[in-house]
Amino acid sequence: MLKSQWYQQKYHLDRMSFRDLVWAYVSYPGIQVYFLLFMGSSILGMMSNRNDPASPMLLGLSVLGTLIAYPFVEYGVHRFILHGRYLYRSPWTAALWKRIHYDHHQDPNDLRVLFGALSTTLPTIVIATLPIGMSIAGWSGGALSFATGLACFMVYELCHCMQHLRVAPQNKFLRRIKRHHLLHHFHNEQGNFGITSMFCDRIFGSLYGSSEDVPFSQTVSNLGYANQERSHYPWVAQLSEQKH
Repeated sequence: MLKSQWYQQKYHLDRMSFRDLVWAYVSYPGIQVYFLLFMGSSILGMMSNRNDPASPMLLGLSVLGTLIAYPFVEYGVHRFILHGRYLYRSPWTAALWKRIHYDHHQDPNDLRVLFGALSTTLPTIVIATLPIGMSIAGWSGGALSFATGLACFMVYELCHCMQHLRVAPQNKFLRRIKRHHLLHHFHNEQGNFGITSMFCDRIFGSLYGSSEDVPFSQTVSNLGYANQERSHYPWVAQLSEQKH
């Protein structure tokens, strides 16, 4: 019910103020679920090994390991899954790819297709975090690692929203990552994959700082889903036509 009510609204980031964004952010059901899970898993992780004198260090390492891994997960998912071509080439995953990334590149200012879907984000966070925490501190470490991943993703979602907001951030770092992300959307989508940092783009050679550094991409909006690709794999196109 909450989700349907939220989606009945129109959220155009290029017309919203920061206050509008904050309200839309905190009222989005997915963010509320992340926050509740964050609180629950944090309490579980801290309480379950409270009598073990070694646990504070191990639990801290679980959190640290997750924070170190997060930029690589963010980068890898964005570059190799969301910008990969195998999801739209299967009728089983075409709708998924359309929802989680194609629609966002088609209309980057529509908040309703910017937020991740719980059905994809939660399994990804679990897969990326539990092995780290559990390998260091068992189930307690897994719970805290999961909580850390949720916190990172909530920051990710807010940063991503702010990058499409018409208001320029006052913080220098936020202005920089906003500029790089807008170049990714409106100049060349084959670089600047980082959302909350540019670290992985820098070390993997996909960072560019201005429109003069790389040529304009003809596939910046359709992500290569055009012409022969669209003809051979029509499922996303069919779903788009049904929507209209």
